[in-house]
Amino acid sequence: MDLLSSLLDLGRATGVYNFTAGQAVMILVCFVILWLGIVKKFEPLLLLPIGFGGLLANIPVAGIAALGSLSVADGQVVTHIGGFLGQIYGFGIETGLFPLFIFIGVGAMTDFGPLIANPKTALLGGAAQFGIFTTLIGAILLSQLFGFGFDLKDAASIGIIGGADGPTAIFLASKLSPHLLGAIAVAAYSYMALVPIIQPPIMKALTTPAERVIKMEQLRHVSRREKIIFPLLVLSICILLIPDATPLVGCLMFGNLLRESGVVERLSRTAQNELINIVTIMLGLAVGSKLSADKFLRPETLGIIALGLFAFCVGTGAGVVMAKLMNRFGAGINPLIGAAGVSAVPMAARVVNKVGQDYNPHNFLLMHAMGPNVSGVIGSAVAAGVLLAVFG
Repeated sequence: MDLLSSLLDLGRATGVYNFTAGQAVMILVCFVILWLGIVKKFEPLLLLPIGFGGLLANIPVAGIAALGSLSVADGQVVTHIGGFLGQIYGFGIETGLFPLFIFIGVGAMTDFGPLIANPKTALLGGAAQFGIFTTLIGAILLSQLFGFGFDLKDAASIGIIGGADGPTAIFLASKLSPHLLGAIAVAAYSYMALVPIIQPPIMKALTTPAERVIKMEQLRHVSRREKIIFPLLVLSICILLIPDATPLVGCLMFGNLLRESGVVERLSRTAQNELINIVTIMLGLAVGSKLSADKFLRPETLGIIALGLFAFCVGTGAGVVMAKLMNRFGAGINPLIGAAGVSAVPMAARVVNKVGQDYNPHNFLLMHAMGPNVSGVIGSAVAAGVLLAVFG
């Protein structure tokens, strides 16, 4: 009987015995994510860790994505460590540390020269943030009409997905709506990775063939002095006007100053490579851990995914429309670059360049698109600071 009981216990501990239909569905979803990253090469640096983290999170019994917790037994506080993905999530995402580390790396990798050379493109980055505030209103309406229970803080956290900036979305949600953090992180990073699919139809729908072939003048040379002054100036303005945005903006500008100062090459290389690579691995796995069936297959999560897509589409469209409006005043801008106003760097700029070359192989829009693209990074961080100041 002992042997039979042991065999039965072993059978009950197998994955086959404990699998649920929801876990099977989510594992299929994770395989699709991995396929998009590996075969289609849609931002594999994001999709590969997210997809694999999702697979680990849906393994039954193992509890790999379980969060740590505290409980009281016999008057003693007992600490439950949780799974290794849960520990990574708690350390880096719940605290908001990973987004700040990522911003240091992004700053070190970013050349703000195109924005400095053509500062009017900052308007395109600002216009793309329109999706954030539109979706904030949409989340409130969705809550009232369908009883989702989103309050103003939740709506603000959901709206930031429209900036297509995963670190900013995580940072703001960790402050305002920790209970929605997993769903918001998944939505933000999913749409960042799917920029090549989502943006081109919107860009083509809002522009004419004649507008898509507009050639822009070569950008002027930007001096080293200008590039050093820029991060210090942006941080100073942020400190004076929106202090709540300084954690994100400060880390971004610190990373950029490492790059442009020219005196700390080792630190700059570390921020661009080792730091951001290590954090990307851990952040991707932690975000993927929220693809577990019990966390993901819920009405509020699906509602956030839908609102995130709406936010991203509105942000893309607003940037293109702003470029068309500026052309009415003689700006001479190819409206396609307005789509790069969302802060998915440099994915959105690359997509703009590809669409432009589809219509004119000799039209190179990449550097022009980087202006609104990097201004979108600053814009989404500033928008997060505004929302934090208003609703925090």
